[in-house]
Amino acid sequence: MSIEPTEPIVIVGAGATGCTLALLLARHGIPSTVLERRTHPLLHPAAHVVNARSFEIWHHASPKLAQEIAALAPPAETVNIIRWNGRFADAPLGEIDLLEDSAQLARVRTHSPFLISHIGQHLLMSVLWNALEQEPLVDFRRGTTVRDVEDVTARFVIAADGAHSAVRESAGIRMRGGVLANMGSVFFNAPDLHPEGTGTPLLTWIYEPNLCGVLIAHAGGDYVLMTAYLHPQQQIARDSLTYWEHTLPKVLGPDVPVEIRSTGTWTMTSHTASAFRQGRLLLAGDAAHRFPHTGGFGLNSGIQDAHNLAWKIAAVLDGSANDTLLDTYETERRPVVERFAEQSVANHFRLDEVTKPLGITNQALRAATEAVSHPLLSRMPGRLMARAADLLTHLQLRRTRALQGDSSRARRLRTDIASRIPAQLEHFASTGLEFGYAYNGPLICREPGPQPFDGEGVVRYRPTTWPGARLPHAMVLHKGSPHPIHDLLLHNGLTLITADARTWTHALRNRQFDTFLPLKVVGLIAPTPGDQRNLLDLYELGEQGAVLVRPDGHVAWRTTNACRDAADELISQLANRWKPFGAAQR
Repeated sequence: MSIEPTEPIVIVGAGATGCTLALLLARHGIPSTVLERRTHPLLHPAAHVVNARSFEIWHHASPKLAQEIAALAPPAETVNIIRWNGRFADAPLGEIDLLEDSAQLARVRTHSPFLISHIGQHLLMSVLWNALEQEPLVDFRRGTTVRDVEDVTARFVIAADGAHSAVRESAGIRMRGGVLANMGSVFFNAPDLHPEGTGTPLLTWIYEPNLCGVLIAHAGGDYVLMTAYLHPQQQIARDSLTYWEHTLPKVLGPDVPVEIRSTGTWTMTSHTASAFRQGRLLLAGDAAHRFPHTGGFGLNSGIQDAHNLAWKIAAVLDGSANDTLLDTYETERRPVVERFAEQSVANHFRLDEVTKPLGITNQALRAATEAVSHPLLSRMPGRLMARAADLLTHLQLRRTRALQGDSSRARRLRTDIASRIPAQLEHFASTGLEFGYAYNGPLICREPGPQPFDGEGVVRYRPTTWPGARLPHAMVLHKGSPHPIHDLLLHNGLTLITADARTWTHALRNRQFDTFLPLKVVGLIAPTPGDQRNLLDLYELGEQGAVLVRPDGHVAWRTTNACRDAADELISQLANRWKPFGAAQR
């Protein structure tokens, strides 16, 4: 079956990545066709962490869209507790308060107009799909399944069809990495689960004889409970509704009213595609990379993929650039997503530091998962393997009984576990990676030496204009009123930011230079004159230097030198690094 799109760009998959790309392309004036196999958004929640950087990107597509999504987020002070429990009804073993460090919170609020938020993907997708429906430049086709890239006749096809991408498979692009665990989950409503006045933790890690897993609180008394399993013939995978109907009362308490909304299974992996581009096909989001859920990088990295791709596709389609520009997508994004994968896997196994005293670890879980899926065991009857997996799981869960009671051993064990919990902070607060990821490649004029923010760590972010980094957020004076500086960037061109705007504008107007994107100069002026020195220090430019910023907000080049000494350097960099991607260079 051949699918004849109305536009030269076809996006397969209307998840967060595909929707964002289509809406960003529309901002560039580029029409697209979005093909989605489902007729309605998936209601079983998956991701729930939305980074501030993702809000910035949606704001880039449409300020109204960003506002609508932000309105879904609960107040930060209601989703700030990460808790560890033995049995759910028992006193907590310990917890992390994400708002406890007031100085760090104050710093985070200076990094962006937005804050990291907790929004269930089932709520997010309704907003994104509605935005697609309202966008005239998007041809959104629900209920359309694409199994082979050759079925789509378009100049470029973007595979954003998820972890099990049929389009990627049809192109023969393999995923590299390993399986960490098989996971089962239930989405349910229980408005009385946490009595009024006791607070609702965002995450509750539960370790008790009936289940080891994590409970995620969502809006309106909704929750997701996840746990691992070993074999597809176990009841949690084979007959999940029955499993959860029996298990929830044991874990939450028999008197807690519960309405199950949906159940599901998924495989926790760390996989990256062997290639992000193959001719006219480009992979984005989960189709290109999959991480463990530990860290919340999955959805957000897909949004970043879309941001990196949108302006490049637009430049190719409007005739400004040749399509080798799209090769820089993988060059820039692969190191970033590999760093996210590394952190996600580290978070997953760092949880072992808490549960090691119990003898229950994710390392042991991975070993058991690999053993049960060994090819030699595939010849064994499924039901027999399921019984063996159930027995193995039961023996492991029995270890949690050591937490219960008032014996001296139980008290020591609980105290030991509580002492290990604070070290888990970077699992849940990764501001350094949220804003601090940087690009490298032919479009970036890197400076000698190591990146100055490499050693800043995962939790803390150091704003910098180091080439490749995201331009730091600040309010600047523009046409008599303060504006976020990212709102002043050309969405389809290069922006030169400098405190000496008049001199740089005059110099560039009187010099010949060639870049396939337009360029404008923006003055770096603090809304309050007394803050000008702090603004210059933030942008690391001095009073006469300049920083060149791409349409996606990442720094391409910078100088602290005055225009008379640096203008020719800028023109040389544009000629050497950007001109080869121009349309005339085909």
